[in-house]
Formats: sequence, structure tokens, C-alpha cells
Amino acid sequence: MTLDTMLLAGAGVLLAALGAARLSSSVGLPSLLLFLFLGVGVGLWVEFDDAALAHDLGFAALVLILGEGGFTTKWREMRPILSLAGLLATVGIGVSIVAMTLFGHLVLGLDLATALLLGAVTAPTDSAAVFSVLRRVPIPARLRAILEAESGLNDAPVVLLVSAATAWALGESTESPPLILGMVLVELAGGLLLGLAIGWLGARVLKRIALPASGLYPLGAMGWALLAYGAGAYLHVSGFAAVYICAVVLGNSDLPHRNATKSFAEGVGWVAQIGLFVMLGLLAHPDRFALDVAITGVLAGLFLTLIARPLSVWACAAWFKVPWREQAFLSWAGLRGAVPIIMATVPLASTLPQAKTLFDLVFVFVVVYTTLQAPTLGWVARKLGVTTGDDAVDIEVEVAPLDKIQADFMQIKVPSGSKLHGVTVFELRLPPSTVVSLIIRDGTPFAPGSRDVIRTGDELLVVVPSRYRYRVENRFKQISRGGRLSRWHDDRD
Repeated sequence: MTLDTMLLAGAGVLLAALGAARLSSSVGLPSLLLFLFLGVGVGLWVEFDDAALAHDLGFAALVLILGEGGFTTKWREMRPILSLAGLLATVGIGVSIVAMTLFGHLVLGLDLATALLLGAVTAPTDSAAVFSVLRRVPIPARLRAILEAESGLNDAPVVLLVSAATAWALGESTESPPLILGMVLVELAGGLLLGLAIGWLGARVLKRIALPASGLYPLGAMGWALLAYGAGAYLHVSGFAAVYICAVVLGNSDLPHRNATKSFAEGVGWVAQIGLFVMLGLLAHPDRFALDVAITGVLAGLFLTLIARPLSVWACAAWFKVPWREQAFLSWAGLRGAVPIIMATVPLASTLPQAKTLFDLVFVFVVVYTTLQAPTLGWVARKLGVTTGDDAVDIEVEVAPLDKIQADFMQIKVPSGSKLHGVTVFELRLPPSTVVSLIIRDGTPFAPGSRDVIRTGDELLVVVPSRYRYRVENRFKQISRGGRLSRWHDDRD
């Protein structure tokens, strides 16, 4: 293919993926599944069977997705649940691997090496699925934070475990299980510390450096996150843990053009997701999916969803006295997506004879159970009583500077489920000289008075003195979550 043809085909796939994303929001299916099916469809005309390249590109896309997740994670919500999320990403992974290995060997009849690989590959929850699906579901912020932090951290130990399991299946492993466990813990801890250090340094550099264009700040922030991953790989610690923690630190720092940086990270994350899932769809070959492989994949997914995942959640959450209803929701919401399929490319890129069967099995189970779980998360949360369905989805805030009057211009969108609905402009209790200058409702703008009521779907245009910017942003977020009686907190998100 010539370069021009590749650009034409790439643009076509990208635009088709954007259409698929729009369709997914209408029908309630996660967009990642439609991206996968798009890749399978493209695979009817384009032959792609390079597992090693898929492995490398998959890891690169996962780095960008983890970076996007870190930039958009709120430390205020993550801090109280970090211990539980850390246990789920380590102890929970171990419990799931053991349970799935026993089930695969004793019930499904897989040889021990394949059963162990199945357990290791399917153990992690998927950051792309969790970040893209959960942030549209009205559930308590604490549960969302647990699932997001777990998915951001559990890739790190699984990479080493899958590599070790592949080497053992090939008869090339010389390390004992205690040594492998020790290596996992050391690499994870090293990655966390490295991410903290590079994130701290990057935040201070970006605050003090004067770049010639505002668009360079998002590039600089993403560059620091990628530096964390590269440094982690070079130092033989977890690059995945490093990039996620570095992005969390940067995303929660008072960076210049902070909202532009988060928007840029979200755009990069979407590009990575589209490319990743389309590529994994290309790697799948439906004509290779025998009935016995499909049945085995469905049974493995059923055991993982109903037995192994709840067992791993209970083993970690019981120490924190998490109510059983919340444990049940955390179990159901442990979405598997691209990560298990990417991990399945590790043995696929080797000479392991059973690797293609394992890949097909994992692909089937991911498609079936993501289709089942993702659209039902809100319904399950309501049935379990962990939410009434009116938990707030965070408002979107864009800020532009008005240098001459030392003020900022805010554009605030009121999403469905926000408790800003029904609040009057007067009840916002904004600081002096802060003005809600315009409300756009159903495409029609009007200048509001103090008694005008804010509605779902409104866009508010607010002029705020620069010194009050974060207080005003916090105020809107507090009311969005807690309603008009929410207290004024001066902390910064």
C-alpha cells in the first residue's frame, strides 16, 4: 500500500469509528465492542496476522489509555480508596488467577500450562472499558474511584505474570513462584515511586516554564507521562504503574491550561482506544472460532464473572468492611476488555502451540461478557441499592483567560443527573464580581436573573475574577454532587 492509500484507509476507519462511538451512545453498547467489530469487518479485506507487532502496538496504546485515565482521575476521590484498590490490583489478581487455573484445569480439561495462562490473561480489569463506560454511569464516586484505580494499577503485575506463565508453558522458566511474586511486588513498588517522582518534577517544571503557545502545555504533560513509562522500562520497574501515577499527579496539579491538558489527554485516549480495538479485531479470525472454543470461552467467562471475581473482591474488601451490596457491584463492574486480549498476544507472539486457541477463547469471552455487563451496570447498581440512579455525573468546565480584566470565562455544561438542575442563579452563592452572564437552553441564549432556574442540558457562561476561579469551579461541582444545600469547600479538584 502507498502512503496515500494508507492515509485514505486510516481516515475512513477513523470516521467509521466516530460513527460507531455515536451509535454506541444511542443503543447503550460500549463503543469498544463496535470498534472490535469494525476491526473484524476490515479484516475481511485486510490480512493482519503479526502477533508480535500487535503486542507492541497494544502496549503502546495501553500506555496512552492509562495516561488519559490518570489525567482525568481526581485524587480527592482516589485517596480514601487507594488501599482497597491496591489490594484488588495485587491480592485480588492472585486469587482470580488461582481460581481460574483450577477451573480451567479441573473442569474445562485444559492442560495446566494453558489453564494458568488463561487465569493470568483474564485476571486484570480493563482500564479502557472502565474509564469509558463507568464515567457515564450515575454511581457513587467512591465505587467509581475504586474500579478506576484498580484498573489503572492491575496491568503492572499482570504483564510480568503472563510473561512468566508463557515461559513456564514453553519450559523456559527457571524462577520459583516466590521469586516471581517478589519480582512483581518490587517492580510495582518501583513503578509507583518512579511515577510519583517524575510527576512531581514534571508539575513543577510545567508551572514555571513559559512556553510560546498554550497548545504546547498538553504536549508537555503527556511527554512527562510517557517519560515515566520509558524510564520505568529502562530501570526494570513497572512502566504501566509509573505512567498512571505520573498522570494522576500531573492531572491533579495546578498546571497552566489544565482543562486543555485533560481534553487533549481524552482525545489521545480515544485515538488509542480506536486504534487498539480495531487492531485486535483485525487479529481475530471468525472462521477460526470453533464451537468448542466458543463454549469454553463462555464457560470460562461465566466462572470468572460469578465465582472468581466475587471471590477476589471479597478477599480484599472484607478487610475494609465493605457492605455486601457494594462488593456485589464491584464484582459485576470488573469489566474485561482490551487488556485480556492484549495479554493473550504475549503467548501468541511466542511459539506456544496452544496460543491461538487461547487467544480465540479470550476474544469470545470478552465480547460476550462486555456486551452483557457494560449496558447493565446502572440497572444492577439500582437493584443492589448502591445508588438510586440520581448520583451526579460531573459537570464539564472549560476555562479561557480574559487577561485585560484579570478574569476567566467559564463554560459549564449541566449533564443529566446533575443536582444543579432546579437550582436558581441566586442559590449558587458565587463570590463577588462573579456573573452568570448567559444561559444557553435548547440552542437559545438568554441573560438570566437571580431567580432564573438552571435546567439539565443548560450551558452556563460565567465570568469570574481569576483569584476566585478555583473556588467557583469547586462550588459548581459541589452543588452538582450535593445539591443547593452543599457546603462551600475551598479544596481544589
